[in-house]
Amino acid sequence: MKSVNKLYVVVTGIVIGSLLLVSVAELINSGIGVGARRAGQMQNWVFVGLVCRVIWAVGVILLGWYWLKLAGGITFIARSLKNNEPDKIKQGANAVTEELVRAINQQFETCRHENFAMDKQLKEMQIQLHLSQRQKRNTEAIIYSIRDAVIVVDEFDKLLMANEAAAKLFGFDFSNCQHRPIDELIGWETNEFSDLVRHSRQSKARHTKREIDFPDGDSPKTFDCIVSCVYDEREQICGVVAILHDITHEKEVSQMKNDFVSHVSHELKTPLASITAYSEMLADGEAGDEETRKEFYSVIQTQAQRLNRLIEDILNISRIESGLIKVDKKPVSLTILIEEQLQMIKSYAEEKNIEVVGQKPIVFDQVYVDRDMISQVVVNLLSNAVKYTPSGGSVEIRTEVDESGGIARVSMTDTGVGIPADEVEHVFDKFYRVSSNKKQAKGTGLGLNLVKQIVEKVHEGRVFVTSQVGAGSTFGFELPLATGQTVEAV
Repeated sequence: MKSVNKLYVVVTGIVIGSLLLVSVAELINSGIGVGARRAGQMQNWVFVGLVCRVIWAVGVILLGWYWLKLAGGITFIARSLKNNEPDKIKQGANAVTEELVRAINQQFETCRHENFAMDKQLKEMQIQLHLSQRQKRNTEAIIYSIRDAVIVVDEFDKLLMANEAAAKLFGFDFSNCQHRPIDELIGWETNEFSDLVRHSRQSKARHTKREIDFPDGDSPKTFDCIVSCVYDEREQICGVVAILHDITHEKEVSQMKNDFVSHVSHELKTPLASITAYSEMLADGEAGDEETRKEFYSVIQTQAQRLNRLIEDILNISRIESGLIKVDKKPVSLTILIEEQLQMIKSYAEEKNIEVVGQKPIVFDQVYVDRDMISQVVVNLLSNAVKYTPSGGSVEIRTEVDESGGIARVSMTDTGVGIPADEVEHVFDKFYRVSSNKKQAKGTGLGLNLVKQIVEKVHEGRVFVTSQVGAGSTFGFELPLATGQTVEAV
């Protein structure tokens, strides 16, 4: 009988323990969520629940067998009562009572210890679940804070996670699009991206990198896409992570550098070719008389000066853009500075029979500038005006002061060939020359860009231009007036 009691205690403990494990397994299953199932944890807990249910079923059978034995004892007592055998009745009742009391006490003690152990294990699992949920939230916060677009899909190419940059790029709302196929969300215009994700998953490639163009109005954007497969503990693909970095600006800068080098090479070759050709003719004795030699010397000198101006312009623009140029600002009268540069340009204008008209000095037109730089701005604008104005035309210079706005404005209006409307906005770009005016005069396309750099980047002013084909152009700039405190400080 004692062995039966022990068996009862053991079986009862197993049944209760199995029921608790089943409850714990279902609790963990409900808390793990989609992320855990992707990592294989769901299968483990389902297996544990299945085993616990089998143990519970076997325990119930054994308990039934035990209670049948107990029912046999009760039947024995009932039979003894029927046969009027008091001693046997008392003996059987005592035995059953003692057995029941002992079994119940042992069962309660066993259940108490097992409940304590299970409670401790359950608390530990709850702590682990809480930590896992916190780690998941932290991971999501990190992904959402990344400026690059991030998309996570499962093994069936359904959306699991996407940050704000990805939602903006593909034009969907993540809160309403979770677990939907990625093909339905990004549209046919970006099929190349979904094909890349699918191909990476099917080929089981650890990492795949490709440049993809995405439509964005008139000019598409280029993204550097890195697609990585995610593996679980069994080395099975459970998802794909894609990161898209916008490299549109980098490609534009790279193209600008290539164009710059190409333009510089072309502009340097032209004067160098002339210098080389005429110097070789001089060396070969092709200039037989003094007049021819002077002509050759003049060409070489002119081309050398042109080459020097080109190099100086390139270096000045580079210094300004990199912030390495030295600036010496002082209060300067714009009218006086313009008058000084007019004397230099008048001889060139007289050669072309062009009238240059200045104006009377203004009482207060002082600006706080680097004198040499602003002189270069005035010279570049004046020489351009004279260069593109036919013989018999005129160039008028005007200086205005807006005291309420705190600015001085200089404008130079010519009666030249003018600029087409669709090209006006590009005249201050590097190496840009108006296509219809290239035959009118030679140039490098750097002069006006240098003007813009000096006025806007160094002196925080503004350049402007208006033009009409056949009627002439007006180029000018605005500079902040020098304050009274600035003048006194100097």
